[in-house]
Amino acid sequence: MIRVGGIRVPLDTDLSDLVSLCEKKLKLSRDRMISVKLAKKSVDARKKSDVHFLISLDIEAKGEEKLLRTLKNAAKHEPVHYDVPTVGNVDYRPVIVGFGPAGMFAALVLAMAGANPIVLERGGDVDSRVKAVEEFQSGGRLDTECNVQFGEGGAGTFSDGKLTTGIKDRRIGWVFERLVEFGAPEEILYLAKPHIGTDKLRGAVKALRERVIALGGEVRFNSRFCGFEAENGRLAAVSYSCGGEVQRIETKSLILATGHSARDVFELLYNEKITLSQKNFSVGVRAEHLRTDIDRAMYGGFAGHPALKAADYKLAVHLPNGRTLYTFCMCPGGYVVAASSEEGRLAVNGMSCFARDADNSNSALLVNVGPEDYGSDHPLAGMWFQRDLEEKAFRAGGSDYRAPAAVLGDFMEGRVSTDYGRVKPSYRPAVRFAAPEEYLPDFVCESLKLGIKEMGKKIKGFDDRDTLLTGIESRSSSPVRINRGEDLQSVSLRGLFPCGEGAGYAGGIVSAAVDGMKCAEEVCREMEGAERS
Repeated sequence: MIRVGGIRVPLDTDLSDLVSLCEKKLKLSRDRMISVKLAKKSVDARKKSDVHFLISLDIEAKGEEKLLRTLKNAAKHEPVHYDVPTVGNVDYRPVIVGFGPAGMFAALVLAMAGANPIVLERGGDVDSRVKAVEEFQSGGRLDTECNVQFGEGGAGTFSDGKLTTGIKDRRIGWVFERLVEFGAPEEILYLAKPHIGTDKLRGAVKALRERVIALGGEVRFNSRFCGFEAENGRLAAVSYSCGGEVQRIETKSLILATGHSARDVFELLYNEKITLSQKNFSVGVRAEHLRTDIDRAMYGGFAGHPALKAADYKLAVHLPNGRTLYTFCMCPGGYVVAASSEEGRLAVNGMSCFARDADNSNSALLVNVGPEDYGSDHPLAGMWFQRDLEEKAFRAGGSDYRAPAAVLGDFMEGRVSTDYGRVKPSYRPAVRFAAPEEYLPDFVCESLKLGIKEMGKKIKGFDDRDTLLTGIESRSSSPVRINRGEDLQSVSLRGLFPCGEGAGYAGGIVSAAVDGMKCAEEVCREMEGAERS
C-alpha cells in the first residue's frame, strides 16, 4: 500500500468516489487500482480567498514500486498493527484506579490479554455522571465524587473529545480504530484535527466498558482508592471505599490512572513516602467569541460553506515579561462548563458536542507557571498554589459556584464589567462580573493583556472588546508528577504504575490512552515473569 499526500481539492469535491478522484488528480487508470481509502483530510485556509481541502489517500494498486517513483508525495504505508500481549495463569488480578482514557485503554489491553483486571472508579458510570453534572449546572449541589472531573470516561467525557496529540506512537492508530469500533465517528480516522464530541464520546466510553467486562474484566463504580499495602518494597494489596465500607484486594500490580484532579491521592502518596516532584502547569481563563466571528476570521468569504465545520485555531505568543500565553483545548461552537470537584473551589473547562453548532466558540487562554511561582519546594506546592487560586475564583464569583467573568474591553481598561457586549456567557449555572485580578496573579493578568493584543494581530477580532473572559481555567494539567522509572513503575514501590495525565505523563485523550496501553504492557511482562518464577 502507498500513501499519497498533498492532494488539493475544492471544498465541494465529492469524496465518496475516490477512484474517480484518483483518475482525475493522479492520472491512475481504474483497472490499476485495487482499493482507495481516505487517509487524511485537512482545511487549508492560509489564503482566505482560496480555502480548500488537502487530502491524503491510501492506495493499493498494481505496480506500486513504479508508482512510488512516479507519483509526487507518495510513500509506502503500513496498515495499523498492534500485538496485544497475553498472559497465562497467575495468582492475582491487576488493579486499575481511574477509568479515564488512560485507565480505559489499560483495562482494555489487560482484558484482551486475559489478565481479568479490576477497575476502581471513584465516580459513577457515564449516565450517572450526566445526571450529576446537569444537577450541578442547573444550580443544584456539587457531587464531589461524581462530576466533570470524576467518573467513567474521565474529564475528557465532558470536554470536546479532541484527539489531536503531539506524540508519535505506533499505538495511536489502534486507539482510533477501537474508538470507532465502540461508536465514535469514522471520520476521526482521517481528519487532521479529529474530535468525537462529548455527546458521542459518552456512548463510546460505555461500549468500551462493556467490552472490558465481556472479556473478563470488572469495573467497580463509586469505589474510591484509599490506600495500599506493601511487602519488601513490593505492592501487596489495594484498599478502596465503597458504600461507607473499606474493601481490600490482594494484588501485585496497580495502574494508578486517577487524573489530574485527584488531589487526595497525591496527599495519600506523599504520606506513604512515594516519591513525587513538582511540575509546571498553566492557569488562565476561557475566552469566548461568537462562533460566526471566528469562522469569518479563519475562513474569510468561505465561512458558512456547508463543507466546513466550525473553525478552530491554535495560538501562542512569547511575551516581554518572559511568560508565554497560549490557547488550549479550543472548543468551536461549544460551551464553558463548570468543572469544580471540591467544595469552596471553582474551576472551568470547555466542552462542545459533535455538531459544534453552539453560538460561541471558546478556548482556554493559559499562562505557564512553575516551581519558581509556588513559594515552596514541597512536592505538593503546585497543588496548593492551584487550590488557592480556585478558592479566590470561588469567592470572586460570589461563593455559590457562579464563575467570575469580565468583558475584555473593561479588563483592558481596568474596570469591572457591568454589562455584556455581543458575546453572552455560556457557563452554567451563572456568571458574576469580577475583575480577573481578584483571582489571578498579577503576572498572569499582565500576560493576558499583552498576549491577547498580540493574538489579535494573528486572528482578526480575537481582541474584540466584547470578548468574554471566564475563570478560572486551572485544570489543564497536573501540578504534580509521580516519579517512575524506565519500566514505568514508581521509583519507590514495585508494582505501582503511575499512569496518564494525573501522574504527569500525558496531556490529552490520545497520549493518556497510549500511556495506559504502555503501562498495561509492562504489567503483562510482570505477570508473565511472576508465572515463570
